[in-house]
Amino acid sequence: MAEALGWHHWQGSGSLGVISRYPIAEEYGEVNASGGVRIALDGEESQVNLWNVHLGYTPYGPYDFCFDGMDVDRVLEREAESGRTPQITDTLAAMSDQVEAADEIPVLLVGDFNAPSHLDWTEELRERNCGYADVPWPTSVLPTEAGFTDSYRVAHPDPVSAPGLTWSPLYPFHEGSTGREEPQDRIDFVYHAGDLTVRDSRDLVVGDPAPVPEHADNEWTTDHAAVLTFYSLPS
Repeated sequence: MAEALGWHHWQGSGSLGVISRYPIAEEYGEVNASGGVRIALDGEESQVNLWNVHLGYTPYGPYDFCFDGMDVDRVLEREAESGRTPQITDTLAAMSDQVEAADEIPVLLVGDFNAPSHLDWTEELRERNCGYADVPWPTSVLPTEAGFTDSYRVAHPDPVSAPGLTWSPLYPFHEGSTGREEPQDRIDFVYHAGDLTVRDSRDLVVGDPAPVPEHADNEWTTDHAAVLTFYSLPS
């Protein structure tokens, strides 16, 4: 894709990658389901550190709640068993120096977290979330505690009126077009730290994708919706 666009790219060993219109000035390598680069937006004058994550996908917390009725403590244990909790912990540790210096070079943390946000599992959405509320999902709580801000929730503070669902436009039901209703959640995120101003953020799907297994001719080529955030930099 980068070659087709004439853009810059970094490719990890697995399902991690960055495609950038702007030059990649430094590569930080991979750290337990994540990888980072420094992007030069305007030479030395304006840069950003960008980390992409793709956290473990199984066991999946919303299934534990909605299909199996597990209690919160057990689901949080299984978050760790999935790899997600240690993966986000290791990623944040690798980024800690950059986050401390985010006022000089802003930091972005983006990707597929394969878990919802504590900002969305609220009392107002208990019914939609299979009877559960106030779930401290580690993959959103830990970045917040580390100094990151969820750009989508800056643009859309109310999860009731703007759920921002990214999983899944292709799976309305557990098997795609049949089976149990698939829990619909926001599991893809664009976080930031530093002097960035959110201008807008939205969940994005192109066209009207047909659900699995009728998805072969979809214009939209993934089973997630994308998250598109617009920032402005200091003048």
